[in-house]
Amino acid sequence: MSKSQTSKIAFIQASWHKDIVEQSRLAFTEAWQAKEYDPTDIDVYSVPGSLEIPLLCKHLAKSDRYAAIVAAGFIVDGGIYRHEFVSRTVLDGMMSVQLETGVPVLSVVLTPHHFNEGDEHRAFFADHFKIKGREAASACHDVLALYQHGGLERVLGAA
Repeated sequence: MSKSQTSKIAFIQASWHKDIVEQSRLAFTEAWQAKEYDPTDIDVYSVPGSLEIPLLCKHLAKSDRYAAIVAAGFIVDGGIYRHEFVSRTVLDGMMSVQLETGVPVLSVVLTPHHFNEGDEHRAFFADHFKIKGREAASACHDVLALYQHGGLERVLGAA
């Protein structure tokens, strides 16, 4: 399958701190296009918060419409332990989806140690989400190269 014929990618983004989280999607799309993929092959889905990501991942993975799924969310520490529970739950759920369905699920779900609503933190994390979006595009490219074009068979054949 050539790059121009690559299967579609689902990009899920949580709506909490949407202005920050969407920086990852914008950077992912830009980096994806720079790799000579068609940005229209990216379908974007929004969910209210990060806890809703795994269920949508599962539905999308089972639809057989996507070669990979990328999910972005921002789980902040509100001064209670809940953010640790949420981040672990979301990442465990995403891992379960890819192991159950065989569809790669890449994470741009971030849980900073410290975040406040000040301009400096908002700018810092918006920039960080851009970096992570570009990194996710590279990882997605590499994962698709492994699972398409007989890449996995070559790896397994060498084992």
